[in-house]
Amino acid sequence: MAAKSILEADGKAILNYHLTRAPVIKPSPLPKQATHNPPPKLASLYFPEDQDVNTILDQAETSYPWLLIPGSKFVAKPDQLIKRRGKSGLLALNKSWPEAKAWIAERAGKAQKVEHTVGVLRQFLVEPFVPHPAGTEYYININSQREGDWILFTHEGGVDVGDVDAKAEKLLIPVDLEEYPSNYKIATTLLKKVPKGVHNILVDFISRLYAVYVDCQFTYLEINPLVVVPREEADSDAQSADVYFLDLAAKLDQTAEFECGVKWAVARSPAALGMAVVKATDNKVNIDAGPPMEFPAPFGREMSKEEAYIAELDAKTGASLKLTILNSKGRVWTLVAGGGASVVYADAIASSGFADELANYGEYSGAPTETQTFHYARTVLDLMLRAPLYPEGKVLFIGGGIANFTNVASTFKGVIRALREVAPQLIEHKVQIWVRRAGPNYQEGLKNIKSVGQELKLDMHVYGPEMHVSGIVPLALVPGRLEQSKVKEFSG
Repeated sequence: MAAKSILEADGKAILNYHLTRAPVIKPSPLPKQATHNPPPKLASLYFPEDQDVNTILDQAETSYPWLLIPGSKFVAKPDQLIKRRGKSGLLALNKSWPEAKAWIAERAGKAQKVEHTVGVLRQFLVEPFVPHPAGTEYYININSQREGDWILFTHEGGVDVGDVDAKAEKLLIPVDLEEYPSNYKIATTLLKKVPKGVHNILVDFISRLYAVYVDCQFTYLEINPLVVVPREEADSDAQSADVYFLDLAAKLDQTAEFECGVKWAVARSPAALGMAVVKATDNKVNIDAGPPMEFPAPFGREMSKEEAYIAELDAKTGASLKLTILNSKGRVWTLVAGGGASVVYADAIASSGFADELANYGEYSGAPTETQTFHYARTVLDLMLRAPLYPEGKVLFIGGGIANFTNVASTFKGVIRALREVAPQLIEHKVQIWVRRAGPNYQEGLKNIKSVGQELKLDMHVYGPEMHVSGIVPLALVPGRLEQSKVKEFSG
């Protein structure tokens, strides 16, 4: 499972769309809604470095015409995985559109310090302001652990919620959903301090929320505050109320994209968001469900051009291509096949005392094509050769475990193409290349890369499955370990 944070706007759109569609585990105390939720009012605004802020704000009025409804009040805030925005002065409440517009214009594209992190504010969310009486704010959190999914609930939500883990009521949903708790169990466990008049409303909401959590492969979901406002015309049992999720943080299991990608996309399509759909001018029919899910980088760490390029390649293939630049001036670089192997190599490099020199983290896996591997390898090599020259040279690990179905010979052809293009620079930068790989056709792959290393006069060491998966790391980085090694290089 790869738990990845998503934008608040995306999380709210998914909840709004699927709350009435996801199959509940057990019937809730309230009848199923006769209609689906109306489109949410979520104005998600992105401000690229090369575009004028005011132009984007003006365009928002066309994309989201509800911003111009007279008398409307709004909430504006950055949507960049920033915690405690209110306490950092990054929350504009009860503002007219001109006021919200001015507030965003003052901050968009500007550097902002949040606690110890500095980042540029580029993504904002504008949505309607929801006035509500005191005592109607709650807190709910669902998070996945080995033993099942925990639901945490407290009757006091909002900015001063405090130590949730200490004060919240907790309920474990077992992995076996046959043991899903009854409505009575949910109410008596989680809603002890909540007025009984809204128990049915909240039990119904919690049941539907958990259904979405499971159906859309969330791994973490926090709503604070969750606002429940009983309607005035409701009877004494308060079977009718308006429920609002005002602030939300969520993570999805990225590896479930093959299963849930369409569900994530359709909830964020222009139609689901109530936006005007622009007709194509080429008479072609767009059959896409909606935009693919994008997993943003943490606040303070904007994607570089190269990281964005690899992310774009990754989005267009069923294989996995990942790249994170840790230290663009580092001496130690990796071209690792496999998500597990990438962790093992990073750990081995850190254990050898070179954590500060580790330049990148990433992996290529899932049987990428030769061309895809070439573009991935070329990007990493370009970055490595932009780093300063060092008297002791640089180290490049081309590693991986024993592949299950990835054709090692095929992917190595892409790596070899990239090495050929920059061979003179590799020699100039004194790059030591250490190779360890196994799996289908590994003999051919290792033979080819070793042959090219000799042909191009590269400083290259090649090993097969006789070497431990990360065994080449100390040989390259720790003085004397190569001389002590009893594992012979691949001879072909």
